[in-house]
Amino acid sequence: MNLRGLTATLERLRIDRQLDEALASGGDPLHLSAVFGIADTTAIRWAINARKLLDSGH
Repeated sequence: MNLRGLTATLERLRIDRQLDEALASGGDPLHLSAVFGIADTTAIRWAINARKLLDSGH
């Protein structure tokens, strides 16, 4: 994979890290909230999206 020329902003890195953790935890909102210190509603949103990705095989 060629990543040259892509901009790695802090926001993109944060999103990538949270998605990776959501997928690795199987979409556990409590885990996401504890690891990232995010609000319950935000953790639930990440968890729902991670579960959808996991269920679809991506």
